[in-house]
Amino acid sequence: MKRLINYLFQGILYSAPLAIIIYVLYRVFVVSDNLLQKTIEDLFHVTIPGLGILSLLLFLVIIGFLGNTIIAKPMKRIFKKTVDQVPLLRFVHSALTDLFSAFVGKEKKFNRPVLVKLNLHYKLEKLGFITEDDLDFLGQKDKVAVYFPHSYNISGELFIVPREHITPLDLPSSEVMKFIVSAGLMGQEK
Repeated sequence: MKRLINYLFQGILYSAPLAIIIYVLYRVFVVSDNLLQKTIEDLFHVTIPGLGILSLLLFLVIIGFLGNTIIAKPMKRIFKKTVDQVPLLRFVHSALTDLFSAFVGKEKKFNRPVLVKLNLHYKLEKLGFITEDDLDFLGQKDKVAVYFPHSYNISGELFIVPREHITPLDLPSSEVMKFIVSAGLMGQEK
């Protein structure tokens, strides 16, 4: 019985923020709809349905903008400053940030799928993505960096490969990634 009461209070605790948000949005909708409808009817003698929804959307956009500029950006700066002061955290954070921006950021890196010859005798090949063309800084002029994602995982391996072993693929990167990550089970969309 004690466990059941505990679950009841946890349920209330989890659902209360959602209920409060729904109630606040509902009140904003009702108040703005009534106020706008009455004002427009008095001024223009016209009824415009949907003004409450429009005002609610405008309210949410303004809240999102203010939250992003007033709250989120300063919090991100404080977080980055804190992380940058701890060497190990800085390294991990930097690596993860680079990895995520490579997948979904403005500078996507996994946009050039290739087929790499790994064993010429057995004609063994592997799918991957070129992540860097210019490896002069490593002293590897005729090689490129190719990332090989693992199947069913968020990890992968980076190989330095001779250019002549690379075959560019004329396929969407998302399809190649889906094929690799699914261990070849999901072929190209038909």
